[in-house]
Amino acid sequence: MLNVQIVLFDGFDLLDAIAPYEVFCAAAMNAENALNVELVTAEGPRSVPSGINGLRIEASGRLDPERAGIILVPGASGDVEGDGPDSVPAILGRAMDTELTGMIEQALQHKDRIVATVCGGSLVLAMGGLLEGRPAVTNHLGMDLLGATGAVPISARVVDDGNLVTGGGVTSGLDVALYLVERELGPRIAHAVEQLFEYERRGTVWKDIGITPSVNKPLTSEEPNTAVNQTAMTPPPRTLHSRSAQASVFDGEWDTTLATPVGKLEVKLSISTRHDTIHGTAKQGDETIEFMNPLLQDNKLVWSLRITKPMRLNLKFEVFVDGDHMVGIAKAGLLPASKLTGNRIS
Repeated sequence: MLNVQIVLFDGFDLLDAIAPYEVFCAAAMNAENALNVELVTAEGPRSVPSGINGLRIEASGRLDPERAGIILVPGASGDVEGDGPDSVPAILGRAMDTELTGMIEQALQHKDRIVATVCGGSLVLAMGGLLEGRPAVTNHLGMDLLGATGAVPISARVVDDGNLVTGGGVTSGLDVALYLVERELGPRIAHAVEQLFEYERRGTVWKDIGITPSVNKPLTSEEPNTAVNQTAMTPPPRTLHSRSAQASVFDGEWDTTLATPVGKLEVKLSISTRHDTIHGTAKQGDETIEFMNPLLQDNKLVWSLRITKPMRLNLKFEVFVDGDHMVGIAKAGLLPASKLTGNRIS
């Protein structure tokens, strides 16, 4: 028997969870109960408030990552703008901070466990560091954030990466479930469910197989890791010294605070300019990370940084310096920008 566990968490999106639930239940009726469907949580049986007016759904069990079959994680419903507690990123972040992340990580270690997601469900996994290097899709509003976690964003309705199957927007839950029914139980059962629902699965399921399409990509130039950023479209500075001196105002050790939607983070920055090249590291706790592609743009310093706490993200920093005071922002995808402030200590 194929076991399907649909995971609920506080603020989950109703359609993300209930549409696949109906598809799998209809498949069970047409497959002589060769499939079992259950609503579960990471904590166990409980009443779970959805993100749609707090409508509650009863979960009957606790997620079992050791059970072979399908585990489906929905996305969240909430505010798509702002950084309040009812925003989608905040709801997904709280779900990530539960036992769910560890349970899904355990399930992904086995080939006979299929982890499926709908809409923002892939972001719950990605922010927990579970999708690094893996192709996946999410709601179009979250594709930048998905890429910032180290996943490989694929613009498709459904993406199949073996034991990971992800769906895009809210209604893609129908397509994810129908595809998994076809993949695991066969096309005749999937066709019977489509006839019952009067709905045909949309789009081609993306897989990393077959001939790679030829795409004409526009020519791009890599941003150099240098304090002197010259291009053919702009005249060179009058002297190298002036640009180096401008970059050197960022040099030193900095005590900074990053105000994020999940709390304040204390980060020590170390920045230096050597041979007209900017170098930098960020230290948070016992973890030290090198700046990626630090670059001077006018009077601001920009760089990227891969962090692992409180979630795995590639952040883009932009900072200004006024004497011994630093201000700026850090941004990743649809997450609200986090404000950075700090002072030079040497």
